[in-house]
Amino acid sequence: MEVILKDDVKGVGYKNDIVTVKPGFGRNYLIPQGLAEMATPSARKVVAENIRQASHKAEKIQKDAQELANRIGETTLEIPAKAGETGKIFGAVTTLQISEALKSLGYDVDRKRIDFDQEVKSLGEYTATLNLHKEVKHQIRFNVVAA
Repeated sequence: MEVILKDDVKGVGYKNDIVTVKPGFGRNYLIPQGLAEMATPSARKVVAENIRQASHKAEKIQKDAQELANRIGETTLEIPAKAGETGKIFGAVTTLQISEALKSLGYDVDRKRIDFDQEVKSLGEYTATLNLHKEVKHQIRFNVVAA
């Protein structure tokens, strides 16, 4: 089943992409949630026209995302967490904590656009991926330190 995404869907695609999904996923989740619509010929034409008209705006958005990635650069974040004697933290570091740490430095990155390479459950140095745009991804390092 082919659908046109109305919004970014993690693991599926980005806004205005035409993707093939399983029929149940499309009918029971994507379409009722307003995340997609059926890829009919008329809907394809509408999306193509919207993309053509918004191409200059999309270039600006991509440029802004690249500029943000360049400003963040090699920044290393310090994330405080309560930890036991063995270095294992209570709970886990979440994308919200990374987002707030970036916000405190003046970078506004939505927590939904942050992915971890591995689970963060002990003290140490880790990396996270910032999905700033569908073509702009940036790696950021962060240290989990005892609070």
